[in-house]
Amino acid sequence: MSSYTESISIPAEHIQNVFGQFDKNIKALERNYHIAIVLRDDTLRLVGNEGSVKNAVLVLKELIKLSQNNTTITDQNVNYAIALTKTGNVGAVSEIDKEIICHTIQGKPVKAKTLGQKKYVESIDKNMIVFGVGPAGTGKTYLAMAKAITAFKNNEVNRIILTRPAIEAGEKLGFLPGDLQSKVDPYLRPLYDALYEIMGAESFLKNMEKGLIEVAPLAYMRGRTLDNAFIVLDEAQNTTPAQMKMFLTRIGFGSKAIITGDLSQKDLPKDTKSGLEVALKVLKSIDEISVINFSSEDVVRHPLVQKIVNAYDEYDARVARSNKAKVQKSSNRQ
Repeated sequence: MSSYTESISIPAEHIQNVFGQFDKNIKALERNYHIAIVLRDDTLRLVGNEGSVKNAVLVLKELIKLSQNNTTITDQNVNYAIALTKTGNVGAVSEIDKEIICHTIQGKPVKAKTLGQKKYVESIDKNMIVFGVGPAGTGKTYLAMAKAITAFKNNEVNRIILTRPAIEAGEKLGFLPGDLQSKVDPYLRPLYDALYEIMGAESFLKNMEKGLIEVAPLAYMRGRTLDNAFIVLDEAQNTTPAQMKMFLTRIGFGSKAIITGDLSQKDLPKDTKSGLEVALKVLKSIDEISVINFSSEDVVRHPLVQKIVNAYDEYDARVARSNKAKVQKSSNRQ
């Protein structure tokens, strides 16, 4: 089979960013598409199967656009662009990157990085209640926090309320020392981490002392009406149906609520229904409520996390098929 060759020019000032440290981005393209890429002056020459070369050229053009947008290209950018060539939607990579939600305390821009994240951010802007459901590492909580802090700084809401159920992840921590705040802080640490990164510790503590930012266990929400607030319920898969109903009926005028969770990581007692799972079924016909389902393609942590998520999904599917076959076999015998 004859090889196909195509060339693409790359501005000299963007070569280092597009290539990545030790040329890792180019090596990823060569490995995924089974092609050879050679740089001569400001021209990249790609050699290999025609379809693979054309896809690699599309990815390179998007990476150059990202670099021209002053974006530091990461493994996630490269892997996501490669994944989108399979759907013919690779041009979305640079479009997603354009809108900045806010900046961290270090000045790093916070942006949506996948189509799923972009849809999630747009839904938060349009709807009063948004459910973000999907695997770990898809940015559900972090983006919700970024939107909450942005709304607070723009005076769109008077306060931020962050909550999650205080349930251990499959282990018993025993009796924790200290006052009530010290006892619940370990459960809320992921929310504090995001607040510190985006808002800064000093600003967060000052607003927390004034009662403008509240980080509390879900049990503290009972009996309250939350007006003019941006409310984020994290780890919602660990709520009971009664807790979820209680939370959703707290929401008042001028408020916005984001509920995030991963149904594959429930820490509830065996045979206990998840409030998130029930809510998704009960509320699916209400137009003002948006549900965004993330997939493994939306994972923005280390590429290995995406592989782990996929591996567990495949395992769960095999177990489900096996159990179904056993039930079918048993019924046939009867």
